[in-house]
Amino acid sequence: GAPTGSEAGANWDHWQLHAHYYPPLLRSATIRKFMVGYEMLAQAQRDLTPEQAAERLRMLPEVHYCLGQKDRETATIA
Repeated sequence: GAPTGSEAGANWDHWQLHAHYYPPLLRSATIRKFMVGYEMLAQAQRDLTPEQAAERLRMLPEVHYCLGQKDRETATIA
């Protein structure tokens, strides 16, 4: 970050800003997905928009799949 405190008034001609920009890269569902290189910090590219991801989450069941049968019955009653 930027020099602060007692160091703020010093000569910082060599100081520079270093930042990462994460663009919202989207790809077609018909194109293969690859782990990307350094320009995306090795993050996977997403083939769907945030709206599509939200719709998928809305379509999930209310009861978690790991709950036991007794827990499922209680969760559906509540």
